[in-house]
Amino acid sequence: QVQLVESGGGLVQAGGSLRLSCAASGSIFSINDMGWYRQAPGKQRELVATINRGGSTDYADSVKDRFTISRENDKNTVSLQMNNLKPEDTAVYYCYAEVVRLRPVPKTEVYWGQGTQVTVSS
Repeated sequence: QVQLVESGGGLVQAGGSLRLSCAASGSIFSINDMGWYRQAPGKQRELVATINRGGSTDYADSVKDRFTISRENDKNTVSLQMNNLKPEDTAVYYCYAEVVRLRPVPKTEVYWGQGTQVTVSS
């Protein structure tokens, strides 16, 4: 009933940039936190960046000076601008959203995107 669709992943050289976008649709009253996780092969999934409805952000230390997360509440979208990409950023990136639904009963649940591959070549 709620879907998150990601776009913007791909292959880029070190030092380049990519912009990931995620759009939530379906039975949505509002969205609290939104953000991005990533998981590299053989590595644990880690939180990259998060943003709450008021615009407060948090970043992993490894991306703090290079990535910028933003959202458009009226469109239920969140984006991740990734600059000065490094090979260590190579991973599958997953969008998530804490979605408030009113029907059939009020409920808050976390939904996930399908994941989008980001590959940074050296």
